[in-house]
Amino acid sequence: MFGKLWEDPARLVRTVRHLRSEQIVNRIKRRIFPPRILHGPAPGLRMPAATWRNAPRRPASMLSPRRFRFLGQVAELRDSAGWNNPAMSKLWLYNLHYFDDLRAEASEARASWHRDLINAWIAENRPMTGNGWEPYPVSLRIVNWVAWALSGNDLGSAARDSLAAQARALNASLEYHLLGNHLLANAKALVFAGSYFSGAEADRWRRTGLDLLQREWREQVLSDGGHFELSPMYHAILLEDVLDLVQLSKIYPQELAEAASQWPVLAARMLAWLGEMVHPDGEIAFFNDAAFGIARTRGELADYARSLDVTRSGGEASGRWLADSGYVRLRSGPWLAIFDAAEVGPSYLPGHAHADTLSLEVSFVDQRLITNSGTSSYAHDAIRDEERSTGTHATVEIDGENSTEVWASFRVGRRAHPFGRSVSATGEIQSASASHDGYRWLPGRPVHYRSVTVSPTSLVIRDRVTGDGNHAIVGRFPLHPLVGGILPEGPGWSIELPGGQRIRVSASGASQFSLSEGHYAPSFGQRILRPVLAWSYTGGLPMDVETRFEF
Repeated sequence: MFGKLWEDPARLVRTVRHLRSEQIVNRIKRRIFPPRILHGPAPGLRMPAATWRNAPRRPASMLSPRRFRFLGQVAELRDSAGWNNPAMSKLWLYNLHYFDDLRAEASEARASWHRDLINAWIAENRPMTGNGWEPYPVSLRIVNWVAWALSGNDLGSAARDSLAAQARALNASLEYHLLGNHLLANAKALVFAGSYFSGAEADRWRRTGLDLLQREWREQVLSDGGHFELSPMYHAILLEDVLDLVQLSKIYPQELAEAASQWPVLAARMLAWLGEMVHPDGEIAFFNDAAFGIARTRGELADYARSLDVTRSGGEASGRWLADSGYVRLRSGPWLAIFDAAEVGPSYLPGHAHADTLSLEVSFVDQRLITNSGTSSYAHDAIRDEERSTGTHATVEIDGENSTEVWASFRVGRRAHPFGRSVSATGEIQSASASHDGYRWLPGRPVHYRSVTVSPTSLVIRDRVTGDGNHAIVGRFPLHPLVGGILPEGPGWSIELPGGQRIRVSASGASQFSLSEGHYAPSFGQRILRPVLAWSYTGGLPMDVETRFEF
């Protein structure tokens, strides 16, 4: 469960104590009583009222009948062992088993490839064995196979029998030990399978899925429209899931009548939230686990929503202060700042959290200027540790420690909690501020306070650390790789943006202001060198530093 469990017993306790009892009980049950698959012919099919239409601009991943591109890496499926090839990352193999290409751009031109791949999967993946039979890839594959069939493709009896077997396996292994987005994916798949097939067994799958969705959407989508794991990337993935369910309700209107009126309202709320979490380039901000190319963009999801007549606001996010999520969007003149005053995520499910509390991302005109780390890998290694660390985010690090205790790819022990959040606006000047307690465990119990203010001419970040004793404190501003021409200017720097504009950066109250190199991970499998501006302070508390970006 936790790798080397007893390597740090105190950290393990700090991690496990936040779990829900159902997570622990379900994990134990899965080990003692692994689910068994019930074989048998598939139920009959239900008559659809419409044809499935794939959402536009989903990228193709099949390059040939046995060659694939996932996460920026191309590889060939040479034989049956390739489905579980230990040389490939777990996430790459998961993508292989998803069958996302069945719903990708111009998928109809690859229909024969898809049919052969489905048959190969059935022949080469023994039931309940390997990556492909884990509940999450089963869930995504069920949806993709059903959508492919509803697009006018004939699955054939063998594939329908396999699809039913996968639904039975999923129904017996719902991911209550994880909860969150995994359980939503499980529930969505049961609704798809239970709608596509007919009969008492299919009705039970559909009812289970609908009940789970109703319960989980109520908890997981906050009143401001944000998903409670607080990752813009996963929020966008789940928004597409809701839109898929809206489309399914049009294909099976009688079977899904109960939920058909709720899902468009939910989708509209989530789309409004996502609109607050994108930069002028239309792509998401990098808070917690986030990367380009995994979820559809806000524009693509808006197009999909319009094609389904999802137009009502359904409760817009409350201005630019997403109070329940904890993010703030500030805009004045050419400046856009998105400020993270959010919790790391739900207490029992922080696996996609980074130690990024009080970080910010900034665009100037249409160009990203300050960016967090992004995510290039989920592997349990030094790169994953680095990308989740405080030091790779635009925030303050104290004594070389992380503000939140992230470890083992998806584990979190001690957590930073924001407090004292406020937002104000006076004319064209917008401000937000908050504090967090993530460093109170250190000697002297330091607390970080940050305010962010934008006006037509400047972006001003004020950092204050209170407490006792001497500490080494660093505030970093990782810049986008396209930012270049960084030259010393007085007590600060002059930086040139791709459009030729120049911005002057200065910091007052710091011991030193420096320029170094860091990494930017805009997508999985990709790490790019980029400049990092930083101020440092060593000495007693309290400490105050003001950083100014002026146009």
